[in-house]
Amino acid sequence: MPTTTRRIGLSLGADICWPRCFEDLVAQLDLELPDPTVTTDAGGGRRARDGAASGARIRFQVDRVPIEPFDLGDPTPYDLVVDRLTHWYHTRREWIKKAVILDGTYVFNNPWSVQSMEKQTTYCAMMRLGMPIPRTILVPPKEYEDRPDLERTLQSYARLFDLGELGGRLGYPLFMKPYDGGGWVGVSRVDDEQQLRDAYEQSGRFVMHLQKGVDPFELFVRGIGIGPQVHAVRYEPSAPLHDRYTTDRDFLDAEQLQVVQDTTLTINAFFGWDFNSAEMLYADGIWHPIDFANPCPDSQVTSLHVHFPWLVKAKLRWALFCAATKREFRQNLDWTPFYAIAAEPDAPYRDKLRRYAALARERFEADRFEEFCATHLAHLDELAWDYFGTDRCRSAVRAKVEALFPEHEHDEFTELFWTRIQDWRQNDAASRT
Repeated sequence: MPTTTRRIGLSLGADICWPRCFEDLVAQLDLELPDPTVTTDAGGGRRARDGAASGARIRFQVDRVPIEPFDLGDPTPYDLVVDRLTHWYHTRREWIKKAVILDGTYVFNNPWSVQSMEKQTTYCAMMRLGMPIPRTILVPPKEYEDRPDLERTLQSYARLFDLGELGGRLGYPLFMKPYDGGGWVGVSRVDDEQQLRDAYEQSGRFVMHLQKGVDPFELFVRGIGIGPQVHAVRYEPSAPLHDRYTTDRDFLDAEQLQVVQDTTLTINAFFGWDFNSAEMLYADGIWHPIDFANPCPDSQVTSLHVHFPWLVKAKLRWALFCAATKREFRQNLDWTPFYAIAAEPDAPYRDKLRRYAALARERFEADRFEEFCATHLAHLDELAWDYFGTDRCRSAVRAKVEALFPEHEHDEFTELFWTRIQDWRQNDAASRT
């Protein structure tokens, strides 16, 4: 049988570094695999996936998706699209939704979920699952866009409220942040009533959340999830952008790490997100998810540095697996199995979280994914270790630095991020010996 090509499309915005590394590693892997979607007679009337027996083979091609007019009836050429654009660029969002509906294209992430799941909805959903979300109050905006029926509506139904009373109800410190925001835009730490009133006066048309601060806390962690893979990073929000993802290692014990992984997997599978990050604060033995509607998380070496190789490899593994197996895209979000677990009155939350995570692993086909990686990508770690020490990789780091930093800082920050990648290589080599 002939060899067919699985095409992976990269839907990109300002991404520079990780796509170059992704493309280079796919080229170096130069995979040609038995087609796992071909079935052959396994005896006894059974059919089994067995591309090797049939002779069917697949290869992979990576392309960058252009922005251009598209005919709704034209077929989409990609088996899988890694989407980094549709959370803000609507033309690409509509193209991707068309590709899913008409062509069965698999996409990171579900575009309908990305479009509709702001922080408000995700808080409510995870509260129903029993996650210890800090107490949160939504307040109407300070200012409004003028609309024909606005004045009559507000005069008839808007009720005066005492902002100070709301702050006192929550207790200080608290955080004011847009109910649907991202990237720390509009976020304020509030320590007293006057700060609360000042922050609200400056909030403009944002619909704001007031959220009880978890203060003090012992750990601030981001769980980065890509398919069934989760990487826990200690996070320092007050540091400069390039140092917020800390270089700390072994800062979680086994149970703490498992809770971070289980929480991240549950959130991602629940909302249909292949790639998302979940922020959690740990205090008094409890992990509080505080911000986890991030289905286009930072992927740049200028933020991730020592964690950058993990991200590239994890994204590569999941993309190759989904493309190779023609993983079926879940267009509709089925929350019923999660809610059934949540409704059990006597089960402790930790037990429920384990079961949520088991359901998530099932939805991400974790066992099949791990078997695929062991069979076809066992050499990726060694190949990537070599690659992240090459001039080719360093040039990708330099390109991203030049796009973000002023010219007089190019050498300094290229060296900083490159040194941290080499630290990863040293630690990675040690962990595999």
